Amino acid sequence: MKRKLLLSDTLRVALLSVLLLLGSAGIDAQSTAPQTASAASVSPVSATQAQRFTLANGMTLIVRPDRRAPTAVHMLWVRVGSIDEVDGTSGVAHVLEHMLFKGTPDLKPGEFSHRIAALGGRENAFTSRDATAYHQQVPAHRIEDVMRLEADRFARNQWPDEEFWRELAVVKEERLQVVEELPRARLFEALKAMAFQASPVRRPIIGWMSDIEAMTPQDVRDFYQRWYVPGNAALVIVGDVDVQQVRAQAEQHFGTLAARAVPPRKPRDEPEQTGPRRLEYRAAVDQSLVVLAYKVPRWTGGDDPANQDALALAVLAAVLDGHSGARLERALVRAVGPGGRRSADSVEAFYGLMGRGPQLFFLSAVPAQGVGTQAVEAALKAELARIARDGISPAELARVKTQWMAAEVFQLDSMFNQARELGNDWINGLDVDAGERLMTALRGVTAAQVQSVAQRYFSERQLNTAVLLPDPDRRAGALAARPIDPAR
Repeated sequence: MKRKLLLSDTLRVALLSVLLLLGSAGIDAQSTAPQTASAASVSPVSATQAQRFTLANGMTLIVRPDRRAPTAVHMLWVRVGSIDEVDGTSGVAHVLEHMLFKGTPDLKPGEFSHRIAALGGRENAFTSRDATAYHQQVPAHRIEDVMRLEADRFARNQWPDEEFWRELAVVKEERLQVVEELPRARLFEALKAMAFQASPVRRPIIGWMSDIEAMTPQDVRDFYQRWYVPGNAALVIVGDVDVQQVRAQAEQHFGTLAARAVPPRKPRDEPEQTGPRRLEYRAAVDQSLVVLAYKVPRWTGGDDPANQDALALAVLAAVLDGHSGARLERALVRAVGPGGRRSADSVEAFYGLMGRGPQLFFLSAVPAQGVGTQAVEAALKAELARIARDGISPAELARVKTQWMAAEVFQLDSMFNQARELGNDWINGLDVDAGERLMTALRGVTAAQVQSVAQRYFSERQLNTAVLLPDPDRRAGALAARPIDPAR
């Protein structure tokens, strides 16, 4: 179960995809022969705006100067995530992320992290459905040292088999902690597997446990050789840097890596859903949980009707659950209004907005004591129906837009958030001004558009419902298996 999102977080998660969080435009184009540096495409921008270049081997470089502090963020993005995996090796993108820290011909396992720390920096990495990213923040004058280290492990990652088996045990424990031992996480995992039949988004990012247990060192090495190619990667630098100096350094350390073709991606389109789907998940929990997931379009940056609908759906999610006084909170948790009856302890609405695969619009609620799951389900649907029938007020629309604008300003105070937004936009085939264009487009969404999507996208035909139910037998078994604390 994801944490409660405020309005600013809702937009940011939508912009990202981990989250985030992650269209396909521009992916196939990178399979062609790489451009030379002289033919690189550069966005016409001012000195403080992001600029985009193509290095000699096809790798993308994005640089945004930010002079407010003598520091810089270095992020290497690879356009590969769980969406690029195949059945039997789910989780391999995430395992590979772990193995990138395990050495090169010149670095021992763990030495990469030690060297970043010695530079006065901090570093980490993450894998999402759409991408894998490696990031460091260091004093600005050490950015070339980071480039040298990152280019080395991107091109020459290697490790002994015994190092793989040790790290695989870490990944299995990670799955136990973040999925297996959390019934709500298992529910969402089962829901996605039910909602999608052909699309690879049906598989969990961390992988099925059976696939992790059966994974071999060669599975990971093959995935690395296939996808970690310059034309499938982007280097994003944000901070107190000179654009042309960074470009020259990137050409020296990354642009000289051997160019290879980006493998073609086969379409795995999801068949049309023609009726509602439902599952019940029973576990050792104290409270039930109801989740409704509707299939909706994603935003790819265009001006066509589907893109306009995606923007309106983002506004709808914020109207429902973008702030503490939003509609779902008032109607189900606070029971505001004459004759109101409190039906939920907590509620959420979430829509991913963009990514390389299909998107879902989620509504969820934890029933209040004495309230059944069917009643909560009906209450969630009633709020959608009310907007479809009556629309939203000008005040609701204005509040959403005002908070979004303020959130964007605050988010840009972070160099890491700037780099992450630029990288996610690149992953989705968007240009360096996508964030600004998105905010402009969101400002143009009307109340009529929000009412229209509420009327058209929330039919039973597109509905996937998951209900988490307390199971007394499982709870009794869990209590019996719990070790006795001798201190009690």
